[in-house]
Amino acid sequence: MQAYVIRRLLQALPVTILVTLMVFMLLHLTGDPVHLMMASGEALTPEQREALRKELGLDKPILVQYGVWLGKVVQGDFGRSLKTQRLVIDELKVRLPVTAELGIISWIFSVVIALPAGVVSAVRRGSRIDILTTVLTMAGVAIPGFWLGIMLILLFSVQLNWLPAFGFVSHFTNPIDGFRHLVLPAFSLGLGAAALNMRQTRSAMLEVLTQDYIRTARAKGLHERVVIWVHAFKNASLPVVTLMGLQIGRLLGGAVIIERLFAVPGMGRLMVDSIFFADFPVVQACVLIVALCVVLANLATDLLYAYLDPRIRYA
Repeated sequence: MQAYVIRRLLQALPVTILVTLMVFMLLHLTGDPVHLMMASGEALTPEQREALRKELGLDKPILVQYGVWLGKVVQGDFGRSLKTQRLVIDELKVRLPVTAELGIISWIFSVVIALPAGVVSAVRRGSRIDILTTVLTMAGVAIPGFWLGIMLILLFSVQLNWLPAFGFVSHFTNPIDGFRHLVLPAFSLGLGAAALNMRQTRSAMLEVLTQDYIRTARAKGLHERVVIWVHAFKNASLPVVTLMGLQIGRLLGGAVIIERLFAVPGMGRLMVDSIFFADFPVVQACVLIVALCVVLANLATDLLYAYLDPRIRYA
């Protein structure tokens, strides 16, 4: 197992480098950071502009700039923000926990809603519950998260005045108020993931319920609840776990829009603001964090396979 983990981490290294390199090059095609800084602040003379470019290392070839940035990242130095002149690591320390709270709550919501609904829908195939969950699932997949967020704000914040529309309060500071602030963005972000998880759970359960060992378990007189949740669900959970692991990247990507909509001061909102300002160090650090999260989520998913299916062994 240990050798497998090390091998997977080594395989993830070139993937992470390739992702950050592509983003680095695309960012340089969007415009000159010095020019954008001049557009939002005081004008500089050509000499001052060239001195600033040299100070920021923008006078070097792109690959050289990337190599310098990567070397500093290995040492734990993400550089300074071109906009605020603060250390990027300090910005991430403030923003990353916010996005982590939003993403974890959204993921938990998608799992808690989807798994029971998918199992019940498969067990009662063709019933009214199955039809209702299917319709709701299709709606959850079809409705864009940003449109759903706007509708939720209009209903629960503007009309009913039950929940705050904007802002963020940490659960560690005030759990109740923090939950109230994250209900709407977490629901908007997690609904699509919940719908996909439910459909995958239903499909996997329908396939497993027709297997011979399920009929054998019922013939032995086992309680139906034991047959469904112990024998059937555990074997049907492999494709569901795979989908949940892949959704980590989807949730982090969706947080960019949802955080902007609900004014949540997270990493997604920071990334959008930094892209508009061409704040390359901040954008690169955010992309690196997202890439690492996706890689580690896929690794955790692979390791979970061995628990769910004892036949799987990692040589």
